[in-house]
Amino acid sequence: MSSAVRRLVGSALKNASSSSVKTNVMPRRFYSSGGSHPPRKVVVLGAAGGIGQPLALLMKLNPLVSKLALYDIAGTPGVAADVGHINSRAEAIVNMISNPVNSTVPIAAEIFKKAGTYNEKKLFGVTTLDVVRAKTFYAAKAGVPVEEVDVPVVGGHAGVTILPLFSQATPKPNSVLSEENIKALTKRTQDGGTEVVEAKAGKGSATLSMAYAGALFANSVLKGLNGEPNIVECSYVQSNVTELPFFASKVRLGEKGVEEVLGLGSLSEYEKQGLEGLKSELKSSIEKGIKFASEN
Repeated sequence: MSSAVRRLVGSALKNASSSSVKTNVMPRRFYSSGGSHPPRKVVVLGAAGGIGQPLALLMKLNPLVSKLALYDIAGTPGVAADVGHINSRAEAIVNMISNPVNSTVPIAAEIFKKAGTYNEKKLFGVTTLDVVRAKTFYAAKAGVPVEEVDVPVVGGHAGVTILPLFSQATPKPNSVLSEENIKALTKRTQDGGTEVVEAKAGKGSATLSMAYAGALFANSVLKGLNGEPNIVECSYVQSNVTELPFFASKVRLGEKGVEEVLGLGSLSEYEKQGLEGLKSELKSSIEKGIKFASEN
């Protein structure tokens, strides 16, 4: 991570929980308008990038957003001008997506701790793209409508740390999926990002699907903040579901952010093996993040 990016992330994380933003740290633009929903501010960090631009667009179109703040090292005035020409209610939201999530969430936690503002209920690692992929791939293989599918994805947000729980998928497939089918679906979910990079012949990555997934998760967080009941999403958060300090699992969202971190439920033997197999790599990523934060 470059020093410029480190300053961007560190300063924005600190300022996200304060009432002011230092204008000399990074460019930003705000939009606001009235509405019937409580005012909600969303921040997009890296708003000028391939993921940040479509995510900023999706956030601007979200009626639950009352303020939208765009941050990046450079280029945000252009993005702000672009989305500002769209004929929608320009309300705001603050959003942050930064890979590798397995390490950057622990980094963020340590930065907040240094600032004296850490609240584990308000720090999320967005793993929604893993869920989106698992749902899409499962629906195609199971022969069920994708809009009805639910597949929990637990663990982390990279490679083998991504563990889709297809044994808990609903609705059930039209015909029983074999163990080989499940292994193939798991592998494809884990390698979804590589699949897109290869399809784009190395000229891009999964920017659109990541922006879409980020917008989905942000919308759920906003619903929870507004008091809508039973909003559950998978997310990488501080957790005691396993012995690891951070872990992705189902999380009930509420007015304070994390309302409840839910357990894993019943796992198949294949999933139990996958869970044990991912722990060492996820533990290493967490430790790298904490070490990075302590040294910078």
